[in-house]
Amino acid sequence: MTDAKHIAAMTEAEAAIALAGLAKQLAEANAAYHTDDAPVIDDATYDALKQQNAAIEARFPNLKRSDSPSDQVGAPISEGFGKVTHAQRMMSLDNAFTDEDIVEFAARIRKFLGLLDSSRLDFTAEPKIDGLSLSLRYENGQLVQAATRGDGAVGENVTANARTISDIPEFCKDAPEIMEVRGEVYMSHDDFQTLNVRQNKNGDKQFANPRNAAAGSLRQLDANITKSRPLRFFAYSWGELSHSLGKTQKEAIKRLKYLGFSTNPLTIGCSDTAELLAHYRDIEAKRATLGYDIDGVVYKVNDLGLQARLGFRSTTPRWAIAHKFPAEIAHTFIEAIEIQVGRTGALSPVARLKPVTVGGVVVSNATLHNEDYIAGRDGKGQPIRGGRDIRVGDWVEIYRAGDVIPKVRDVDVSKRGPDSQAYTFPEICPECGSDAVREEGDSVRRCTGGLICPAQAVEKLKHFVSRAAFDIEGLGSKQVEAFFNDDQLSIREPADIFSLATRDAANNSKLKNRDGWGDKSAENLFAAIEEKRRIPLNRLIFALGIRHVGENSANLLANHFANWPAFETILTGAQNGTGTEWDELMSIDGVGSVMAAALVNSFHQSNSRSSIDRLVAELEVIPLSRADTTGSPVAGLTVVFTGSLEQMTRAEAKATAETLGAKVAGSVSAKTDLLVAGPGAGSKAKKAADLGVKVIDEAEWLALIGRNT
Repeated sequence: MTDAKHIAAMTEAEAAIALAGLAKQLAEANAAYHTDDAPVIDDATYDALKQQNAAIEARFPNLKRSDSPSDQVGAPISEGFGKVTHAQRMMSLDNAFTDEDIVEFAARIRKFLGLLDSSRLDFTAEPKIDGLSLSLRYENGQLVQAATRGDGAVGENVTANARTISDIPEFCKDAPEIMEVRGEVYMSHDDFQTLNVRQNKNGDKQFANPRNAAAGSLRQLDANITKSRPLRFFAYSWGELSHSLGKTQKEAIKRLKYLGFSTNPLTIGCSDTAELLAHYRDIEAKRATLGYDIDGVVYKVNDLGLQARLGFRSTTPRWAIAHKFPAEIAHTFIEAIEIQVGRTGALSPVARLKPVTVGGVVVSNATLHNEDYIAGRDGKGQPIRGGRDIRVGDWVEIYRAGDVIPKVRDVDVSKRGPDSQAYTFPEICPECGSDAVREEGDSVRRCTGGLICPAQAVEKLKHFVSRAAFDIEGLGSKQVEAFFNDDQLSIREPADIFSLATRDAANNSKLKNRDGWGDKSAENLFAAIEEKRRIPLNRLIFALGIRHVGENSANLLANHFANWPAFETILTGAQNGTGTEWDELMSIDGVGSVMAAALVNSFHQSNSRSSIDRLVAELEVIPLSRADTTGSPVAGLTVVFTGSLEQMTRAEAKATAETLGAKVAGSVSAKTDLLVAGPGAGSKAKKAADLGVKVIDEAEWLALIGRNT
């Protein structure tokens, strides 16, 4: 368990190892839940892991990974269904777990919009249904397509199955010409019990819970099976619309009900956080009597105009949040403590548990973070758990609360046997035998083997082919491990991937003849590799696996440099802490000295640079594809905001500028085109004057972009 205090005490090294473990665990959980309909962890555990990940990323933004769970929605679709590209991305929701979180949520909205505490701000509150998200597309009132959320961008075509659900109308009179209605497919408790009785009678597999039953029923390849299952649907949102459904969330939901959709009767309007929390308590008290599963309450800004101003982050709206219900505690014992070696060489301890059921799901492992955590100390050497250490054979309490990640909360020392031994953290890498060194001030012990350590090399390759990086179909973690150890078709660095087909053609032992492969699978892999020779700049930067450069950071860099030659030229010429190239790196809003140094070092270390050069020689790097900003007066300009803004907040101003195709920098340089200066501009205004950069005030900025004051 890592609480806020522990996160505050984390070093960058400790944070990096924690994020690596969280990314892996959450990816596995997403696939199990969304793709396989067979969750491996309960919802509370999942939520806790995601919040832990977000909290660490908030403190160490430069460490955000290319495969960060914060930027992912759902999971890849099953190959059994056709693909549907959503006209508008299906987002997930940020989660909250305490009353304080809700107060902060409202405060963030007010700050973004520049609203005073005394200004009225209305919300809606509705139960969060524990089911499967579904998007329904209507054209001229007729249902034409139904799709699951999938990964948010692409879902599964389940149109035939959706037509069997009585709550989903085939035709909506007076509907907009184009209308995408979104909601949740679920199964009631009574229907779930009836279904399992029938499954048992027929000798079929019984479902673990109503959510699994609903997901498994909707995602049947035979629509007749879906038809035989008692599914329901609540509508609560929308995607693409040719005409608005109303001016407020409440009006839109009322319109959906008029059009024939089932909407949740417990949805109400609230004028402040006190009313939101009161409704949360009311729904929580009624939870057991509702007849269907819910796992929290969703709050949304009521005014749709304000929703539009607030907009979206990469995967979540700013104007909504899910207030989750608390979870459970379980007890089990530790069967073993294992050490995993990450791509940065960090040694991460993992507790293997005697399987225990938490929230209806079997849990068999827990992250132990680092050697101090095992010893009962925090990052500053202060006792945690009363100073009680963690040992193999210990009976432990597994805590699954929303504001912390799943962890060993406490140890029952009274149950320790006489032969119990304190755990000794290894000082030798278990993968390559190199020294594992813990530097002063660092809570993480790292293997010194570098490229000779197979674990680091393999993990770097896994990162390279991960979904947020090159995402080569047919080349996943298992295949990477196999090719790494292959003495004839080895892949030891990324460039080796793109010579695989050529080497296979010259090899007597063909890939197609090996276990697990065939003509078609080998052919498909080679084709998939060829397809990824053309790679967008941001994905390439992700894939390089440079420490401290996560997905958001790679996007920032790609947006700034636009193409590989420009990016490479600056990093080749840059020197740590000095020079015009370094200054340009530091001018990018969101790039700090730690990240900049990591970038420069990666391009100046001979082994790393040679590997990058060999890779790029195999590729066609696609310049950044920007949104169509034809007619935008600020497209392509580098803009800096400073001082106080009165008509919009700094966050809103930045978001607006980027939408219009401008680059937003954090500091003024010779490459700055425009400084928007409010009262209290200070040193940035002086530097702009010295450099001859054009300076305008907020009113001039609003006039420039065509926004009325």
